[in-house]
Amino acid sequence: MTRSELVCPLCQSTEFQKEHGRIDSRWGFTPRQVILMICVRCRYILQFYDKHSIFDFD
Repeated sequence: MTRSELVCPLCQSTEFQKEHGRIDSRWGFTPRQVILMICVRCRYILQFYDKHSIFDFD
C-alpha cells in the first residue's frame, strides 16, 4: 500500500501546519468541523471536511 503525500498546489512544498476549525452555516445552526492544513512556505490553506479524506493526518 502506498501512502499519498500532501503537496501545496501553489509552491509544491510538503510541510504543513495542522489546525482545527469550524465553518458555520448561514444562520449558525449546523457548524462543520474542518481540518486546515496551512503551507509553511506560502501560507496557502487547504480545507478538509471532517476526517474523511484520502490523506491521513493523525
